[in-house]
Amino acid sequence: MKDQYILVANWKMNKTIEECGSFVDKFMNLILHKPKSKVIFCPPFSALLYMDGLLKDTSFDLGAQNVYWEKEGAFTGEVSAEMLKSTGATYVIVGHSERRQLFGDTDESVNKRLKAALSNGLTPIMCIGETIKERKNENTLDVIGRQLKNGLDGISNLDIEKIIFAYEPVWAIGTGERAEPNMIDEVHNDIRKVLNGLGVDGSDEIAILYGGSVNQNNIKELLELNEVNGFLIGGASLDADEYASIIHQSEQI
Repeated sequence: MKDQYILVANWKMNKTIEECGSFVDKFMNLILHKPKSKVIFCPPFSALLYMDGLLKDTSFDLGAQNVYWEKEGAFTGEVSAEMLKSTGATYVIVGHSERRQLFGDTDESVNKRLKAALSNGLTPIMCIGETIKERKNENTLDVIGRQLKNGLDGISNLDIEKIIFAYEPVWAIGTGERAEPNMIDEVHNDIRKVLNGLGVDGSDEIAILYGGSVNQNNIKELLELNEVNGFLIGGASLDADEYASIIHQSEQI
């Protein structure tokens, strides 16, 4: 699948309502045409409804950063899939490395979140990836395989084909370490092999994004990788000029 890149801006715990407005005003003046790439903004939950209004009548899509698996109840601080849909969100990030490392997300809880998103018509962006210790111990494929098999347990092949996958080498995010292009292509190819092994039809057409400190300086090199269908972008997406530069460069391939 290479007809269209998918560029996801994960703003994490950044931007107030006012800052969202300032960003979008500037961004719209930098992107005056409809990009060939699918551009998705994932602001914090507090800004979802506001961002939906700002993005209305544009070609840009809205996503959330997390979802809880229960429909409603005494779950203080959690947000259900139905709540996300009511804000206008159509995508949701699931299993981000920070959620796994800092907040205890497991393969099993990721599985529940995926099922909740899919059953409510949200498109999940499922994150997978290994730590530096797992990479040095040459366990990357084992980790990726486990995360995929456990995370996708009980999900039909038809629904798996709706998921966008994102490979995050945890060791290459904000550490100064670099994932070489051949490493990235190799892991993306391995992900497709695992999906094939799970019996997923058309796994070659499933979008697999790369999310490892992507910025305007390395995007050109990354765009040339055969197995990469787009990018999950953190810090670089917080700056309108830099995010616009990434989008413009993706148009030139």
